[in-house]
Amino acid sequence: MKIMRTAIVTLVVFLFSAPWLHAQDLSKYRSFSMGMTLADLSKQIGANPTDVTVIHQHPALIQELTWWPRVSGQPDQPEAIREILFSFYDGKLYKIFVTYDDAATLGMSHEDMARAISAKYGTPTTPDVRIGIPKDGYPTTEQVMDRWEDSRYSVNLFRSSFSSSFGLVLFSKQVNAEAEAATHAAFLLEQQGAPQREADRMKKEADVLEASRVKNLKTFHP
Repeated sequence: MKIMRTAIVTLVVFLFSAPWLHAQDLSKYRSFSMGMTLADLSKQIGANPTDVTVIHQHPALIQELTWWPRVSGQPDQPEAIREILFSFYDGKLYKIFVTYDDAATLGMSHEDMARAISAKYGTPTTPDVRIGIPKDGYPTTEQVMDRWEDSRYSVNLFRSSFSSSFGLVLFSKQVNAEAEAATHAAFLLEQQGAPQREADRMKKEADVLEASRVKNLKTFHP
């Protein structure tokens, strides 16, 4: 009897905890999962190879893909997402940057947004930190309003100081750290190679100018 009672209690706890465990899966956003390949994600959203932007190729391949979801066609039920920027490290998704549509969040407060996101990701923390986000092709930072995280993933809610739009940044902690290190290394390589590229550019211009000079000397009649 005691064994049966223990089994029943265990089953009840499992049934109640299963949705909670599912809600804590910070590696997913809607139908997108961290680690999925660029090819699979592109197929899912109907993107073309030309839509992908290569940020740098060495020492690691960093690519980005921007997606604008289709509007549902119902004015009273707009798509909540305005756009998503997907970031890939060596062909695999490691960061998702979501910008929400102003019409879909009109009148909603920070608390409203946090409550809605907590329904999926659990209880947040409110760290006093800023997070890097892209802004017109240039990196900037925004204050994190709420954060959901575990040992592997981080989900961050912020509100743009430029447009007041809400945004969400999700990333793999390990791969994001590797991507940041690769980006810094790529910047150093770019700086080191700048003098040689400038010298090559000047030589090319001089060669073109000399070729034009030689040609014109043969044909010019004052």
